Amino acid sequence: MSDLKGHDLRGWNPDDDAQWAARGKSIATRNLWISIPALLCGFAVWLYWGIITVQMMNLGFPFAQSELFTLTAIAGLSGATLRIPSSFFIRLAGGRYTIFFTTTLLIVPAAGTGFLLQDPNSTLWQFQIMALLSGLGGGNFASSMSNISFFYPKKIQGYALGMNAGLGNFGVTTMQILVPLVMTFGLFGGESRILQNASGTLIGKIPAGTETYIQNAGYVWLLFLVPLAIATWFGMNNIRDEHVSPDANSALSGFGKILGMLFIGLATSVFGLWLMLPTGVGGSGFMLSKWLVLPIVIILTLALLKLIPGKTQTNLKRQFKIFGNKHTWAMTVIYTMTFGSFIGFSAALALAIKVIFGFQHGMVDGVMTHDALNPNGPSALMYAWMGPFIGALIRPIGGKLADKMGGAMVTQIISIVMVCSALGVAYFMKQAYASMTPEEYFFPFLILFIILFAATGIGNGSTFRTIAMVFDKEQAGPVLGWTSAIAAYGAFIIPKVFGEQIKATTPEYALYGFAIFYGVCILINWWFYLRKNAYVKNP
Repeated sequence: MSDLKGHDLRGWNPDDDAQWAARGKSIATRNLWISIPALLCGFAVWLYWGIITVQMMNLGFPFAQSELFTLTAIAGLSGATLRIPSSFFIRLAGGRYTIFFTTTLLIVPAAGTGFLLQDPNSTLWQFQIMALLSGLGGGNFASSMSNISFFYPKKIQGYALGMNAGLGNFGVTTMQILVPLVMTFGLFGGESRILQNASGTLIGKIPAGTETYIQNAGYVWLLFLVPLAIATWFGMNNIRDEHVSPDANSALSGFGKILGMLFIGLATSVFGLWLMLPTGVGGSGFMLSKWLVLPIVIILTLALLKLIPGKTQTNLKRQFKIFGNKHTWAMTVIYTMTFGSFIGFSAALALAIKVIFGFQHGMVDGVMTHDALNPNGPSALMYAWMGPFIGALIRPIGGKLADKMGGAMVTQIISIVMVCSALGVAYFMKQAYASMTPEEYFFPFLILFIILFAATGIGNGSTFRTIAMVFDKEQAGPVLGWTSAIAAYGAFIIPKVFGEQIKATTPEYALYGFAIFYGVCILINWWFYLRKNAYVKNP
């Protein structure tokens, strides 16, 4: 077995204790610790619109709140849809080639976003294109998780996948802390803008009238992406065995396959957005329900992938066998509860804090209004990072607990916690959105949201364990990719639901709906994995 950096591996069997002790562990560890920061940057580029849009409001960009919400929604839909083709990249192109190429592609939206933010004449549709391309970072999770699943033995996959996902998800927190800080000085030069409303960073509020370099929100990621691209090329491996990447013999061929499949995901994302959005923000005006559009986008993406000719089609058909396994569908729903909630709340929390607690809500001439600035409102950029930080930090612990207690048991416990936390958040949101002093309800709201994030993180780790135990070696990777793809639609659904319910002046309804969904997941998890005659008992 070759273990040279950058070389292909053959005869790879991490479940062979002798091979694992001799060379396997060091090879797997090296690949994991290059994969983690690459995935971290993917999350950061995908979800930085949640912070950028808040700052665009503070700087007085000429866009309505509803238009800015489309940027987070576009990135969410694109990132989730791109996970569908990304689920199958490892077999088609190899882990080393895939992680190198998908990491390098992130340079395009990062540089493009920075350029547009420093140009005062940039239009909404230009920002929408960058938001669409930011979805490349979201898609990377599926290929990254699929790749790492092949490097580790089953007995510690909960830990390994929890480390990759958990520390990779630190991209959300890293972004939420780093972006506000780098916008405070001219790191990359260019013209500054003047804050019209107070902003903030991790260390405190920033008053109106302060110079801000918002373009750094995009440019700063180039400092990490360029060296990471080099590290992935020289430090990672393709596993060339039959059950992993038997045909990954050419980098250029692999890049071509990846580009073609990414194009399909981008095209179906654009089609879905066109069906859904009003004409004023680039849509068709049909205004189809998101609950109708998402199945259309998913089915259309899979159908177009199946039309790809040649050997690629043969390999895809082999991986599409996961859809005939009932556990694929059970784990898709359960994983959506954990990761879908984590990523969706991460995308929406900053804007939710700004809209709910940054304004006063009271009667004016007999009409309830929500547009008077709250001088005592908390800074969204000071607090939004806390929930994702806890959710990502605790994820490896969830994997370790699941390795000891069983994945389904841990999932069941955190599901109950999620129901209770969601109902508590809903209560304080309702109180705040009917108060002239909403800041009185902020800290109970924030604490319960942090508990909710912590539960999603532990649940992520436990679902990785369940997938690793229920599926065989060939199917586990694609299933991880597929379930993460569907769950990632949370980054689209949750900001959309928040936006709709805030517009309807009933933001608490969003959390009521999520709590009901968590209750359904409790029943599914019990039926498949915990009842007396479960299909697989507490895997």
